[in-house]
Amino acid sequence: MKEEWEASAGGAYRTKRGIDRGILAPLAIALTLLIGAIVRCSAMEAHAALWDVRLTEFVAKAMEEASIPGAIIGIWHDGEFPYVRAFGARDTATGEPMATDLHMRIGSVTKTFVTTAILQLVDQGKVGLDDPISKYVPSVPNGDAVTLRQLAGMRSGLFDYSDVTQAAMPDDPKRRYTPQDLLEIVVQHPPEFPADTKFDYNNSNTMLLGLVVEKVSGQPLNRYIDEHIVQAEHLQRTVFPADATLPSPHAHGYTKTTDGKIVDATDWNPSWGWAAGQMVSTVDDLHIWARDLATGKLLTPAAQREREKFQLAPSEGDGALYGLGVEYQFGWIGHNGNITGYQTYAYYLPPEKTTMVVMVNSNADAVAVWNFVRGIVKIITPDHPWPAPPSGE
Repeated sequence: MKEEWEASAGGAYRTKRGIDRGILAPLAIALTLLIGAIVRCSAMEAHAALWDVRLTEFVAKAMEEASIPGAIIGIWHDGEFPYVRAFGARDTATGEPMATDLHMRIGSVTKTFVTTAILQLVDQGKVGLDDPISKYVPSVPNGDAVTLRQLAGMRSGLFDYSDVTQAAMPDDPKRRYTPQDLLEIVVQHPPEFPADTKFDYNNSNTMLLGLVVEKVSGQPLNRYIDEHIVQAEHLQRTVFPADATLPSPHAHGYTKTTDGKIVDATDWNPSWGWAAGQMVSTVDDLHIWARDLATGKLLTPAAQREREKFQLAPSEGDGALYGLGVEYQFGWIGHNGNITGYQTYAYYLPPEKTTMVVMVNSNADAVAVWNFVRGIVKIITPDHPWPAPPSGE
């Protein structure tokens, strides 16, 4: 039956049945938005289901081929449901399964925090990127010619102290190193090449930057990072531990000894890594950090531009670039970490607004894990592939 409309006292329109026409319009809009949201949600769910099938099938097979005991994988695309899954075992002795809330050592991802600290001090006018390291640490070989910029960009030419600490580890895996111990190793060796003549990934560089942060800020490095980066980013489960203790819950970590045996290295002391690799985090915290690192959230635009002056870094992948404490891998910006028992990849891809975090509890075969990540990237962002491993590896 055809409705008859009449003017109401308020100027709206009301049917003979008493329904205000003015109410119908917003109701229709709300209903349309709700339907649209349901459609979008259904599409997102369908996409998430596709990720479940493709990634889960790949990961299960690839972990077995690469002899990876356990993995946590997080993929976040803006506007889509995240893919956050745990695979394998956190403890091979008990078979206890991996879980997505576990702490792991993040190795060289620590470098992204330390170089961010340096750039914050640059923003505050307390240091300059082109200051020589001798201004802050007077005993460094060739210290008048090596700048903070070259240290952050892995172009100092200094001897890598970890050549010594790694060689000693099998005989004394729980030895505790102080930053002064690490500095003393550097001081005792001549430079490998003149500063800024080539790229050489080197833990001595970030160790020295950690000493600069302490001298200029007047705080221990772990406290500075906690107060000025971790708390600012609300990273509630990211720590720079004072000793070898891993926060609970955590995954056990496994490594390969020189005689080829796989051993549990969970309690091996990571102090040799210090500013270059001692921190611990979780997949959810690294989701936040990877994106904010790549977009420069804690820095001025000027400091972020300095960070993003990328140069060729052959040892970091085929076609890889390196800035100031960050890698550029065919569009992916971030860093990977490899420390005894654990490996971590934390990157953000600005063109596709995609974050990827991969954490595994083994560093027995670094190239196998590299190719594992390469396979994941091929599925999630085929237009931005992961590079081949570094030449010669």
